[in-house]
Amino acid sequence: MKEKFNIYKEKITNFWSTRSRSQQRLYLGSVLLFLFLIIGSSLFASASNMVPLYNNLSLQEVGQIKGELDARGIKYELGNAGTTINVPDDQVDTLLVDLAAQGIPNSGSIDYSFFSANTSWGMTDNEFDVIHLDAMQTELGNLMKSIDGIEEAKVMINKPQDPVFVSDQTQEASASIVINTRPGYQFQESQISSLYHLVSKTVPNLPTDNIVIMNQNFEYFDLNNSNSFSGDTYTSQQKVKQDIERDIQRRVQQMIGMMVGTEKVIASVTADIDFTHENRIEELVESPDEDTLNGLPVSIESIKESYTGNPPVTGEAGTGEGDIPNYPAGGVGDDGDYELVKESINNEFNRIRKDIVESPYKIRDLGIQVAVDNTKDSTEGQEIEYLTQQEQNTVEEGISSILSSIVSTSIDKSYGQVIPEEKVSIVFQEFNGKPNVPTNNIPVIPYWVYGLGALLFIVILALIWVLRKRKNSEEEMVTENVIERQVTAAPVPDIEEDYDSESSMKRKQLEKMAKDKPEDFARLLRSWIAED
Repeated sequence: MKEKFNIYKEKITNFWSTRSRSQQRLYLGSVLLFLFLIIGSSLFASASNMVPLYNNLSLQEVGQIKGELDARGIKYELGNAGTTINVPDDQVDTLLVDLAAQGIPNSGSIDYSFFSANTSWGMTDNEFDVIHLDAMQTELGNLMKSIDGIEEAKVMINKPQDPVFVSDQTQEASASIVINTRPGYQFQESQISSLYHLVSKTVPNLPTDNIVIMNQNFEYFDLNNSNSFSGDTYTSQQKVKQDIERDIQRRVQQMIGMMVGTEKVIASVTADIDFTHENRIEELVESPDEDTLNGLPVSIESIKESYTGNPPVTGEAGTGEGDIPNYPAGGVGDDGDYELVKESINNEFNRIRKDIVESPYKIRDLGIQVAVDNTKDSTEGQEIEYLTQQEQNTVEEGISSILSSIVSTSIDKSYGQVIPEEKVSIVFQEFNGKPNVPTNNIPVIPYWVYGLGALLFIVILALIWVLRKRKNSEEEMVTENVIERQVTAAPVPDIEEDYDSESSMKRKQLEKMAKDKPEDFARLLRSWIAED
């Protein structure tokens, strides 16, 4: 056994000594890389993926679950400021079922299941009322948490005492609710109305006027105006006014800033907004022909009558037999002409009905105030120079033309003629400080991007160097293999031609056999020893 070990050791030593340094480094690197992959794979396979078991827990619930996991010896991690518990993903389902069977987590709030588990004959009416109210608040909060957009809900109900006498008037209850809303979620008016009706129908004698709902940011949700801070019209009107003034102020600041510099001008805008909302119906009758103002003829009726000559007039009117009443008969009259022409035309005009809804946001009046720095740019140590009067007049003319155009196009024409010069004020004054000008922030590439690019560049250079070195090593290995093949291909005589005697020849053959075929040489020796 020891002989085989020495033989293998000698073979490995000879093989390693015949390799070049580049080959030796390549072999060592391959072995180390193989070991690193094996160790990394084993560590990665043994590491378990941690996934959330519960989210958004209270500190009391986290303590209950933590104690149970410690008792079972299960690995866990706390996150999200202690409100989330992460466990191995292969144990999540089992833990959920086991903890639910034990009633964990238990928030400590009383729900309606308390009555079935803790009913007793010794409970007084006051204790029952307190527990019943607490259970009602808990169940109502759980109902609201099931609504999309609400993560948590705290409900406080104030129930009046029951009247002593039957004739007493029943008092109304009240409720205050604080909800934690999901960030960025916008509630619709129908959703807010549903919340109010849910609370009102759950608690007896609770009208919607006695319910107050707000979120964690102190934003009130009114029944008629969802997502409103104060629930009135004043806030929305002020917001519209501020938006209009800010939009015009930014345009003025940008245009004039390009002329004289953003740090040398500051603008202020005040607007008078008409919030009158008008709905009216107009029924108009217009002629299709604007020149003659005549309508379109629909029907025409013409009547023409003519008579020539008169009958004789004699006797009394209407007294004879066969006479016409009230008509003189029996007389002789003069010849005469009679003609009647009558024409009736029915004209039709355009009948227009307009349902007009006037916009409630109209600019009734507008004022723009602009202050310009009258100093010139100068280096440190030099005396401050100011704009001359001629330069100020030139700047003022350019600014006035811009502001006049903005004023004339912004104010609604229905409020009469607009004189832009009366709505604009331009002042030249030296600035003592830099104004706070709203500018669009140009995104700047952070420094870590440059660092990452430099690191990638270094990695690429290192890979190129390693590939080139490996290529050179392969070329050296090919050359060495060719040389070794040439060396091994050379014929080596088994027995030297120059020999002195037969004994020396056998000795050299045995030495060669011991060197080339040590196993055969060992068997030969063992056979000689056995024969002796």
